[in-house]
Amino acid sequence: MKPLKSLTAVAAAYDRPNIDTDLIIPKQFLVGIGRSGFGRHLFHDVRFLEDGREDPGFFLNRPPFRQARILVARENFGCGSSREHAAWALGDFGFRVVLAPSFGDIFRNNAFNCGLAPIELPAARVEALIGLIGRRPGLELTVDLEAKLVSGPDGLAVPFDLDEHRRQMLLGGLDAIDLTLRSEEAIAAYERAHARPWEAALPDRGR
Repeated sequence: MKPLKSLTAVAAAYDRPNIDTDLIIPKQFLVGIGRSGFGRHLFHDVRFLEDGREDPGFFLNRPPFRQARILVARENFGCGSSREHAAWALGDFGFRVVLAPSFGDIFRNNAFNCGLAPIELPAARVEALIGLIGRRPGLELTVDLEAKLVSGPDGLAVPFDLDEHRRQMLLGGLDAIDLTLRSEEAIAAYERAHARPWEAALPDRGR
């Protein structure tokens, strides 16, 4: 995964609570196990008309939001099913950060595992960001994971908290396995120190 330390990008706002994973990526597109190709189906049921054409009224179909890499949304973003494809679709479309007051638990975990940063901000701060984006389409925000700060125009500065384990995953572009392998020597030392006598007589099974 690509490391995420600081991102300055156009922000788009989806002013809607309880955006579930079926809205993010409808079930008919859950084909394949690779992470690429799902971005074209992101928000399909509201992004496209019945004849397959883009709905010009949907915000991601209009400039400057086509280039947005930061999504601001209401509470309980990513609720619903456990499909990993929801996080994959957002990432494949180009989003690296989602700012919301709260997230579905499984979606949050899936997001971290694919390099997408789900960052919780107070509801009042999200409300203000949505209003600001509405008044100034195309504005850029900076999300700094090293400083744990969201900043923007006119002195905007919103600190956030993030689990340190998860933050290190994003900063290093690591998934859970990569992060575990960083401690491979310590794990091996622990296994040697706690080896049971009879294990020495067992055949080597690639440990």
